[in-house]
Amino acid sequence: MNKFFPNKLALVVLISACSIIFISMGLRQTFGLFFDAFEKGLGITRTEFGLAIGIQMLFWGVFAPIFGFLADRLGGNKAVFIGFIIFGIGIYLLFSGPNTGVFFQIGLGVLVGIALGATAIGVPVSEVGKHFPNESRTMATGIVTAAASIGYFLSPLLTKYSLENFDWEKTLMNFMYFIVFGLIVSIFLFPTKNIINSSQADRDQTFSSAIKEAFSHKGYVLLVLGFFVCGFQITLVGTHVPGYMQDRGMDGWSATIILALIGFFNIFGTLGMGYLGTKYKKKNLLSILYALRAVSICVFIFSPPSLLNSIIFGITFGLLWLSTVPPTNGIVAQIFGTKYLSTLFGIVFLCHQFGAFAGAFLGGYFFDLYGSYDNAWYIAIALSIFATIVHYPIDEAKLVRIDKTI
Repeated sequence: MNKFFPNKLALVVLISACSIIFISMGLRQTFGLFFDAFEKGLGITRTEFGLAIGIQMLFWGVFAPIFGFLADRLGGNKAVFIGFIIFGIGIYLLFSGPNTGVFFQIGLGVLVGIALGATAIGVPVSEVGKHFPNESRTMATGIVTAAASIGYFLSPLLTKYSLENFDWEKTLMNFMYFIVFGLIVSIFLFPTKNIINSSQADRDQTFSSAIKEAFSHKGYVLLVLGFFVCGFQITLVGTHVPGYMQDRGMDGWSATIILALIGFFNIFGTLGMGYLGTKYKKKNLLSILYALRAVSICVFIFSPPSLLNSIIFGITFGLLWLSTVPPTNGIVAQIFGTKYLSTLFGIVFLCHQFGAFAGAFLGGYFFDLYGSYDNAWYIAIALSIFATIVHYPIDEAKLVRIDKTI
């Protein structure tokens, strides 16, 4: 079609992926706003709430490579369709039937987590990456990630409005309409018909050899470790900022403003990072990004609580929120090719979710233990420094495989 869109199929897949991730990540971003409703309506403690989000993050991570494998073998549309069915069941159980104790952990933690493994980030972004060449891949995946940002921006505002004017059960019931729409658009996440910029050796590579090759590459291991930090930070913020702002004497809308601004400015951050990824080394961009996250968090927690401080944090952290995804996915595709991109990025994302579990659980645990989130924030800052360092040595050069048939 043109330099950016290789063909009409790539455009259809891009639109489908944007719709999928808008719904999935948008709904995911709202759960932190329910902590007070779950606490009053279901008697859920902050530790239990943090545990449920942590379990959700773990199952999201564990099932990301599983659904990635299904997408690589059967097509992303089938994997995502299954994911949205599970998503619907998880949300339904939260407002209907037993929803306390272990059932709360199963609904919000296990089932929603499994669903996110198929519908959020990993599969949609990677399936788009398969349809675009290296020259435009980070830009295309940046567009998909920006769609999540739009969901991040709108969903907290709509959810906060619904919680104040209706109730939490009705709000969750309305989520089901979005999930049904997700089921429909997921059908159009068609698999690619051929592997872009690949040799015969690339096309003949087996799944087991792809996994062995990735874990023998130092850059891949460093990328896996670095993505742990991203998971810890964004889940700590998304889950516990509402409680943190309340404890600092700010009203509920201050946290909503932060989450909404994060979503809005993440649009510019992901698109900007997608563009920069076509011009500069992606590993260097990641090092700079994590360094800036440390600065943003420090300013936020060491400054007096105020509306202005909330706005500054929402803007700065929003620019850095999901901006890690295009260069991280792009490095995996650039080094190893796209045949098993959904699986390999899914494994990277698994470590992201280990970090997400730690961020969600430790935030609630430290609060219940010490009456403060401070220790969790200090860990987030230290991890930023770690991530700044580990991305720099990554070798982004494409692996050249030998065609054994010659």
